[in-house]
Amino acid sequence: MKTLFILNDAPYGSERTYNGLRLAGTLAREQGNEVRIFLIGDAASAAHGQQKTPTGYYNIETMLTLLIKHGGVVGVCGSCMDARGIATESLIAGAHRSSMDELAQWTAWADKALVF
Repeated sequence: MKTLFILNDAPYGSERTYNGLRLAGTLAREQGNEVRIFLIGDAASAAHGQQKTPTGYYNIETMLTLLIKHGGVVGVCGSCMDARGIATESLIAGAHRSSMDELAQWTAWADKALVF
């Protein structure tokens, strides 16, 4: 199954991004599933590298990195990056600057699109 996750919320402060990534990671590890993540709005910050979280708290960077290692594809809204001063070079390895055009293509590609 091909699943697109569109994440909107900041990586920390609510658990929406965390819960979306938990589900995406579970699906990505299962045989026959393809997962794509599109980070838009405040979720663009989720792909920023070198996140430092207190011991015992979830780390969104780690979750995205594991998802990528399991074949997940991560796109980050370019205009959202610009609005937040996020440079392409500061994205985690495997994530890429993306666009509304790519989101439209991914939406057409997906069997299911889930929005968090």
